[in-house]
Amino acid sequence: MLRIYAYAPGREGDPDFQRLLRRAEADIAATEEAVRAILEDVRLRGDAALLEFTRRFDGVSLPGGRIRADEGEIAAQAERLRRERPDVCEAIDAAAANIRRHHERQLPPPISWGEVVPGVFAGEKVTPIPSVALYVPRGKGSFPSVLLMLAVPAQVAGVPKIAVFTPPNAEGTLDPAVAYAAEVLGIREVYKVGGAQAVAAAAFGTESVPRFPKILGPGNRYVTQAKRLLYGSIDPGLPAGPSEALILVDASARPDWVARDLLVEAEHGPESAALLVTPSRKLVEAVAELLPELVESLPEPRRSFVRNVFAAYGGAVLTPDLETAFAFADLYAPEHLLLHVSDPMAAVFRLQNAGEILVGPHTTIPLGNFVVGVNAILPTGGAARWSSGVSVHDFLKRTSLAYVTPEGLRALGPHAVAFANVEGFPAHLEAVRVRLQEGNKG
Repeated sequence: MLRIYAYAPGREGDPDFQRLLRRAEADIAATEEAVRAILEDVRLRGDAALLEFTRRFDGVSLPGGRIRADEGEIAAQAERLRRERPDVCEAIDAAAANIRRHHERQLPPPISWGEVVPGVFAGEKVTPIPSVALYVPRGKGSFPSVLLMLAVPAQVAGVPKIAVFTPPNAEGTLDPAVAYAAEVLGIREVYKVGGAQAVAAAAFGTESVPRFPKILGPGNRYVTQAKRLLYGSIDPGLPAGPSEALILVDASARPDWVARDLLVEAEHGPESAALLVTPSRKLVEAVAELLPELVESLPEPRRSFVRNVFAAYGGAVLTPDLETAFAFADLYAPEHLLLHVSDPMAAVFRLQNAGEILVGPHTTIPLGNFVVGVNAILPTGGAARWSSGVSVHDFLKRTSLAYVTPEGLRALGPHAVAFANVEGFPAHLEAVRVRLQEGNKG
């Protein structure tokens, strides 16, 4: 079940490693034609297209053709969760508090100034974006944690208009856990639509859905493709496609914990990726021996998801030493990177490319995904080489500020004249020159 790939520097071009490094990219690319058709249909037909796609893809007709959930529905579904699963309510409350506490530390001051040279001040003004669409998937389960990870930093940033897009359940209503999370956060604008059509609705607007300048949230390959195709019409945020994890371990790791961490990632869905990377063949063999029984213990469809992942984008990468394991991890640039090594804190400084690093054997993915407070909406598909996870900064925009006094003009004016001269901008040159001639005036 657990395929073993022997890696050494220079083998990145081998077909097996090309497939592992690409993850589900080929699957995403194959959706382009179908997604283009969905986007165009929503652009042209609006609500009618959304309702049709909801019937086709989610298998449900929305009651009364109402795409937006009213406050009564949100309250009723939230109350259902309180009644049936008070433990989940308690978990959502605790997670929301931790996420808020962590993200409040990220909030910059609204205005900051610094004197660059005497009489010259540079700074920036930070303001929230006016509105945002948050995408909360539902296809393979209930994901209230995703709503928390998106909405809490948006609220901390001060975004005045926050809307949620999420597919309906089989009854045509909201998922109770998502409804409870929305109620706890005070979010009242929730649209029961998912998939590529939800991204299109946020980008173009429909009769029921206003346009939004930005959409954030993870999704399947169709959602990921829709965001790519609509770049320019809407800010798609970070690339957050099918989930992935790389578990980097040495001989000190516990095979049973490592095996379970692989399953944690692989059960997300058939497009996910779960890799074990280690210089220890003995550990790989121990994990491989444990996996079949653990996989069989999973219910469907999770069992099939795991099998598909290990057949396509999962496995064990055996390296000659720990340094090569670090190098492969940086090359792969995973969404989640787990460190089960003897000195995990030192390893943190060795690694560069990861959406998040979960340090030490006790820091398993579910803790980071749900309750620690760090954001779990992270770059996938290798985008961690240049992108970061969701933070308060995703909901803020910065305006540069500059203030020059007469003293500063005298100091920097001649340099500006020189630049204008060499770059061929005579009007630029004159704008500075006339001010310099005025001396201390203005």
